[in-house]
Amino acid sequence: MFSGAESYFNSLGTAGLFLNSFIESFFIVPPPDFMLIAMDLARPERALFYATVCTLASALGGMVGWLIGRFGGRPAFNWCVGMFSKNKEKVHAQFEKIERLYNENGVMALFLGSFTPVPYKLFTIGSGVLKMNPLHFFIISIFGRGARFFLVSLVLMFFGEQVKEHLTAVILAVTAVIIIFFVVLYKKRHSITKSRK
Repeated sequence: MFSGAESYFNSLGTAGLFLNSFIESFFIVPPPDFMLIAMDLARPERALFYATVCTLASALGGMVGWLIGRFGGRPAFNWCVGMFSKNKEKVHAQFEKIERLYNENGVMALFLGSFTPVPYKLFTIGSGVLKMNPLHFFIISIFGRGARFFLVSLVLMFFGEQVKEHLTAVILAVTAVIIIFFVVLYKKRHSITKSRK
């Protein structure tokens, strides 16, 4: 199924890239990264354009995921996670984990979810279930998905084929830096608030 979907998206060119990015935000299809990488390497001068296409399509598709979660509730989320695992306990644990992340820091949770290799649809549908503000959700999605896709395109634009195999490591390294930054910022803000009291 994945192979057929990927072939179909590839046959449509840029429109296929948009469609792939859009659908992947709420349904099980191949991540758009593979197509984005191939198109960036084929035409590096259009890499930033392809990253923009992916970003807009993914954020718009994320809104569909949000609507699915908002009106489908927990059953919609359980169905989505169930596509990855039939283990009901794991499905429940996944939701509890996302809910805990949102309760602690919804903005950071969504940004990291939209940036990292974790399936984005879990966060789009989860955001709807947890009734996150749709405007905030869309804005954070633009920044998170944009950061991911533009990072991939910029790295490929400057380093080309030689860095292709290490893109996941680059994304994870940048994610680690972002997490450390947010943790330090959170602790600093917390200590300032505590001292004022």
